[in-house]
Amino acid sequence: MSDEEHHFEAKGDAGASKTYPQQAGTIRKSGYIVIKGRPCKVVEVSTSKTGKHGHAKCHFVAIDIFNGKKLEDIVPSSHNCDVPHVNRTDYQLIDISEDGFVSLLTDSGQTKDDLKLPTDEALLKQMQDCFAEGKDLIVSVMSAMGEEQICGLKDLGNK
Repeated sequence: MSDEEHHFEAKGDAGASKTYPQQAGTIRKSGYIVIKGRPCKVVEVSTSKTGKHGHAKCHFVAIDIFNGKKLEDIVPSSHNCDVPHVNRTDYQLIDISEDGFVSLLTDSGQTKDDLKLPTDEALLKQMQDCFAEGKDLIVSVMSAMGEEQICGLKDLGNK
């Protein structure tokens, strides 16, 4: 053996994948799928019969969970598709800053200041109105593939 010491550089990521493989034929409506590198929620699935030359195909119609764009994909039902790990976390709203960012309180008592206000106009107006009235708000944050966005709001009443 050698007397050399081996040094390994520590990377920030633990190596956990942002997606996992799932057979196309098993993905159902209201499930998630990655289309063109974007995490999407499936709104429609149709499966064609096996043709003369091969596989049955799945036609997916899905909506991007962050920007709302409609995407489509056709995949042989026996092939694997990428499915994003989608997490939903609730945080308490502390503050809304003038530059369009929110300040949130995590379960551990830390503040999270890197999230922008939601792009959905109705949710944005409801959030700003309730905050201006001095209500305690819990916001739901959806995260997938390294992106995060506020997707829901719960009112806990007045402070």
